Amino acid sequence: MREVRKSAKSPRRSRPARRSVAVAEAHLPSDTELHHLAERVLRLSDADETEVHIDFVADALTRFANNTIHQNVAEQTLSVSVRTVFDGRTARATTNKTDDESLCRAVAASAALARSQPRNPDLLPMPGPQSYAKVARYFPATAATTPQDRAVAVARVTELAQQNKQTAAGIFSTGASLTAIANSKGLFASYRQSRAEFSITILERDSSGWAKASAPDRDQIDPHALAQCASEKAAASRRPKEVEPGRWTVILEPAAVLDLVGFLFYDFAGTAVLDQRSCFTNRLGKQVMGENVTIHDDVTHALQSGPPFDGEGLPRQTVLLVDRGVPRHLVYSRATARKMKAKPTGHGLPLPNQDGEAPFNLVFVGGNTSVETMIATTDRGILLTRLWYIREVDPYEKILTGMTRDGSFLVESGKISTGIRNFRFNQNILEMLSNVGQMSPAVRAAGEESFEMVVPAMKVRDFHFTEVTKF
Repeated sequence: MREVRKSAKSPRRSRPARRSVAVAEAHLPSDTELHHLAERVLRLSDADETEVHIDFVADALTRFANNTIHQNVAEQTLSVSVRTVFDGRTARATTNKTDDESLCRAVAASAALARSQPRNPDLLPMPGPQSYAKVARYFPATAATTPQDRAVAVARVTELAQQNKQTAAGIFSTGASLTAIANSKGLFASYRQSRAEFSITILERDSSGWAKASAPDRDQIDPHALAQCASEKAAASRRPKEVEPGRWTVILEPAAVLDLVGFLFYDFAGTAVLDQRSCFTNRLGKQVMGENVTIHDDVTHALQSGPPFDGEGLPRQTVLLVDRGVPRHLVYSRATARKMKAKPTGHGLPLPNQDGEAPFNLVFVGGNTSVETMIATTDRGILLTRLWYIREVDPYEKILTGMTRDGSFLVESGKISTGIRNFRFNQNILEMLSNVGQMSPAVRAAGEESFEMVVPAMKVRDFHFTEVTKF
């Protein structure tokens, strides 16, 4: 969600929105309640096989701009999705109601749709009971965060901005979610998680700074420290100078790395390689990145999030995707694994779907060089806070274009010398990952163009800027 970026003529001290109402911790259904709901659905179905997905989300968000809170919203949603199978035909129907009549209609709709489908020769029998890795990512205090709690944090950061004659805009959101899957073969799996996210943009007349963080535990996020970072970036980039485009040594902070490498997401899917949509088609086992680049998909990593099972209820496996610059392995759903004579890895998407599978828990192995050291060892280069408006120019060669934003700096003789006008870039991501000279320890990063991953900051040679923007 992007921030409101309108400057205020007369910034005011932040205060809670008048209509904010304290909301108690969302009641997440217990496993017993989920079992009961799933069994109600299964009893209504006369299909050969039946699968039930239950998703509950409770989200609340406080939005601020012009140094003032101007919106607080909260919502709770529950969905029940039913997939039925009749003689190799399958379809899904979803409802947001749990009364008997609504559940019966959803089952009937799924059955009618399934019977009208052509037989799917790749459809496999539903799996039975499974065992899963234990992950603990639900924090009651985070789920119970009130508008007043968020307002207190926002008041501190907007007061900081006002003291510095700056304008702050951003969001502070908290919530919790639950997902469960059950089927007529006796499988049942559930996962619950809390979440918090804080994003801030600090604005000046001709410059801006930005910072963002997310975590299952609200206590792992420090809004004031993030605001201080954004404020310092906005102040340091005042009166930005224009420097020439071309090939530059670039220091990418973790958010910038995330929003670039996130475009590799689907390329690690077996279906994408099978369909020749992946940049790794005909490149598995070949050196396509630097030897210092190793990537895993690991749902159990301490900085990751998400359920330890996939859309069919299979356990997610830890997969070594890239080993020292060489793509070694892919992730597979059951159907794709059978086609490609591989083992399923527990990364299948809910059926039916055309994409097959995807790795949702990418983890880069980082280095031991701090961003400060990267700057100190750079004679002439550019430091980037974040990127945006990124689009694929060539998905097969993984060439991306986009722009820099909210904190771009010229580095000279080992020091930040000035803020600079933003660039448009045109960059091959595999080439970029072949030119990584230094990396920081990997962290959980939050950006705007991709979901959260565990990535390091990177110092990269020959990053390609094509033109300078007007701001």
